[in-house]
Amino acid sequence: MSDDKVVSLGAKKKSIADEKQQEESNGKNTELVYCSFCGRPNTQVIKMVKGPGVNICSECAMIAVQYLILQDRMPSAEAQHILDAFWGKAR
Repeated sequence: MSDDKVVSLGAKKKSIADEKQQEESNGKNTELVYCSFCGRPNTQVIKMVKGPGVNICSECAMIAVQYLILQDRMPSAEAQHILDAFWGKAR
């Protein structure tokens, strides 16, 4: 499992040979990807999700999730179950 800082959504699956070639060239050619929300490059964030024409860093994604949950003041049972699983609070 690779530890890529940029995760592409909707990209076609790479072959093992393609992944090895990318790993070898990673040190030489790092693609800069900027967050569409805060403008920071992938070199300054923990992770970046790259979508079709838009990118979001892990921090902006977390802010968005918190905002959406807090808008309702009380998360639905499904959302609470996901949050509990994420934070390790098994019931």
